[in-house]
Amino acid sequence: MSSFLQLVGAAGLVAMVLTHVFEGLRVFPRMDWGSQHSVGHYLDLLSAILAVTLFSLGYLIHAVNARGRERQLHQSQRADRET
Repeated sequence: MSSFLQLVGAAGLVAMVLTHVFEGLRVFPRMDWGSQHSVGHYLDLLSAILAVTLFSLGYLIHAVNARGRERQLHQSQRADRET
């Protein structure tokens, strides 16, 4: 689950970079790149928000799961030593 969220977040970052490249190269001029209330502006904003949110959430879930597995490993090693 966490890897999937990180993957979708990274895809959002790629979409954000591509919107900037398309704006600079003036690809799809009907999207009115660079205007404040254009489709391109909102696509860029939505991509950035989703990318940061999903990638961060995926990393947080991964870190919490890894810490839980590490804690279980230490507990089982401690129990083995006591027996």
